[in-house]
Amino acid sequence: MRPQWLKTQLSPGFNGEKTGRLLKRLGLNTVCSEALCPNRDHCYRRNTAAFLILGRVCTRDCGYCAVEHGKPLPPDPAEAARVSRAARAMGLRYAVITSVTRDDLPDGGAGFFRDVVKSVRKRVPGIKVEVLTPDFRGAESSLETVAEAHPDVFNHNLETVERLFPSLRGSGGYSTSLRVLSEYGRITGDTPTKSGLMLGLGETDSDVEKALSDLRGAGVTILTLGQYLPPSLKHARVIRYISPDEFGEWRNRALAMGFEAVASGPLVRSSYHADFYASPLL
Repeated sequence: MRPQWLKTQLSPGFNGEKTGRLLKRLGLNTVCSEALCPNRDHCYRRNTAAFLILGRVCTRDCGYCAVEHGKPLPPDPAEAARVSRAARAMGLRYAVITSVTRDDLPDGGAGFFRDVVKSVRKRVPGIKVEVLTPDFRGAESSLETVAEAHPDVFNHNLETVERLFPSLRGSGGYSTSLRVLSEYGRITGDTPTKSGLMLGLGETDSDVEKALSDLRGAGVTILTLGQYLPPSLKHARVIRYISPDEFGEWRNRALAMGFEAVASGPLVRSSYHADFYASPLL
């Protein structure tokens, strides 16, 4: 049974329903819905959402993820325009754009990230944009393509600690993810980079400390820490529920290690109040 601090109610109300209708009308996916995010109600009420581009089918099958996996459809060239229309209609001043992993595409979908960011900026002048990308198999050319759009924040999630990486993210690599973060920082020079971890999968304190140290070594300045919640009985099981006080302790330890902004709590997810945590660095 989940502890009380993890219980939420999905009752969107007017703003949430309005956001949901808009996204449905424009045929857009969000990680809020596809990944069964517990904060969907909260974010839709704030008239925000994390746009999920390049379809809703992922080419990888990570042990913790609710997103459908299989053979995706070809990318939709009109998707960038629809995302920008939604951003404008929602009155966004900060947009989060993420995607499924598309190992079937030569650039992993990097060109679509670039096009969506440029389209959103064109339709909504002055908007800040955060991208949350897959690892592109570590291809520097793909990172350079994303960098052409000059997103305000570059995010790539480590998700779990090195010891658990092979069993949970078998198609990726711990060192590859760290290299993606450090390489993007090298390419752009001054773009804030961001990453996050799920806790409760069986990691030890020393595992987490090493992951945080590795992320700082890769130049990451914005960090998110949240509780892993299995989306179904077929997914990796939760080993332990971390209390809000423990999350607070990890926040303090991360700040002491040099992270400039840290969101740490049971219901924290990668795009949780992304505008608030990024604003001091922009």
